Amino acid sequence: SCAVLTEFARLQLRPKGIRVILPGEEELGGSPPDPAEAGDAQAPPEPPRTARPGEACEGGLRVLEALAASGLRSVRFAREVPGLGAVVASDCSPRAAALMARNVARNGVGDLVTPRLADARMLMYQSKAERAPFDVIDLDPYGSPAPFLDAAVQAVSEGGLLCVTCTDMAVMAGNSAETCYSKYGAVSLKSKFCHEMALRIILHSLDLRANCYQRFVVPLLSVSADFYVRVFVRIFTGQAKVKASASKQALVFHCVGCGSHHLQRLGRATSHGSGFKYSAATGPPVGPTCEFCHQRHQVGGPVWAEPLHDPAFVEGVLAALERSPGRFATEPRLRGMLSVIAEELSDVPLYYTLDGLSSTIRSNTPSLLQLRSALLRAGFRVSLSHACRNAVKTDAPPAALWDIMRCWLHPVKRERLLDSSPAARILAVEPTLQASFELHEDANPSSRRRGLKRFPENPEAFWGPKARAKAGGGLSPSLQEKRERLQNKRRQRPDRAGLKQFPCKRFKEGSCPEGDQCCYSHEPP
Repeated sequence: SCAVLTEFARLQLRPKGIRVILPGEEELGGSPPDPAEAGDAQAPPEPPRTARPGEACEGGLRVLEALAASGLRSVRFAREVPGLGAVVASDCSPRAAALMARNVARNGVGDLVTPRLADARMLMYQSKAERAPFDVIDLDPYGSPAPFLDAAVQAVSEGGLLCVTCTDMAVMAGNSAETCYSKYGAVSLKSKFCHEMALRIILHSLDLRANCYQRFVVPLLSVSADFYVRVFVRIFTGQAKVKASASKQALVFHCVGCGSHHLQRLGRATSHGSGFKYSAATGPPVGPTCEFCHQRHQVGGPVWAEPLHDPAFVEGVLAALERSPGRFATEPRLRGMLSVIAEELSDVPLYYTLDGLSSTIRSNTPSLLQLRSALLRAGFRVSLSHACRNAVKTDAPPAALWDIMRCWLHPVKRERLLDSSPAARILAVEPTLQASFELHEDANPSSRRRGLKRFPENPEAFWGPKARAKAGGGLSPSLQEKRERLQNKRRQRPDRAGLKQFPCKRFKEGSCPEGDQCCYSHEPP
């Protein structure tokens, strides 16, 4: 968040003649100049204004952290991000507001950070009514941000930055599709591409709410990491651009048998003279059943079908990391993840996975380089995805993808396949594309060749989202013991001696062949 906010401040303050300078950039002459300014040789020289971390900047960005809790993020913004004019840290808890005031004073950022005791929604609606919008609004609630989105898209300034975090991944990844619809206006699917679909669901929800006020979103960066998703979008106003929003959304048709997916746009935009003509889309892109395995389709969405990132912005964040090494303790992970994001195919929604493709046809899994080589030699584009380490994002149609997997066949025991299984039906068709798995020179992506830290492991055992905070604070010892006891409970075989406490189902039916040797209890109920 600090890295993205720094690059956004650079973009916003450059037209005002303010240069953003980070530690380590002084030797390099500050931030890179604007190409437009460099090309204007007749511009009169003006005394440069600089913005540095920890200093209040006149005319700088107004930032709102709407759910601040202890105020940690606001303090870090004030100490590490240059170009800020004011930071408002708000929370509806009186104790949180007192903690924020103490932390702000302890860190010496009282000239920048203002703690507020207020409801986040009322504070944002009030800023809209007073025509005092925020340049940056950060929403990071416990669980879903859905209750705050309507106020946020109105309270952010024109071209301002909205940062939204969702930690309710069980809902957004398909476990509760009906709950996902009630919160975000989209149906989630339990699939291999669920983490990228979660990003597209929250972007769809943001754009949908912004459209109500003749506004629309432009994603700068969308990240799926650990147990949450976080998006950084800019909000603009324009009635003509809002008309194109329907053509940016799509329904997802996902086969329950083989996992093939197709997208159906909700609208269509066609060139008409100097503008565009908008109409309803035609479809659907699939038949009653899947053409490959004859199974049914699930319908999910609508989801955002446009690019998730702004490549120029991502490159700017990466360049800033290179110019100021050692700024963040998590710099290796930041550089690795942003490098993978920069390599992603921006115009290809969703992805397949190596293990998903091979398990469908019951074969062993080809290596990442082998499958990428086969796709490249067939004339298709392919990339990784930061959302999944085994992801294959490609513009190849599902028919070509299954042809490549038919040519793999290492090995498939067809005699063990049921005739009605997806594997049997896919392998019963001869491939029309003869794939070559010989290593392609571009098969190994740059981030992988450089050995960047792209998909780091969890830092410790039992690491992840914790239970909702309680009034007394902390977790009860019994709850923590229960978590440790039940961790990986489905992967560990229980001790047979401990199974005597459970009744034997076959004995209840009167036909247990094990007799006294049975590990379950034969005691009458």
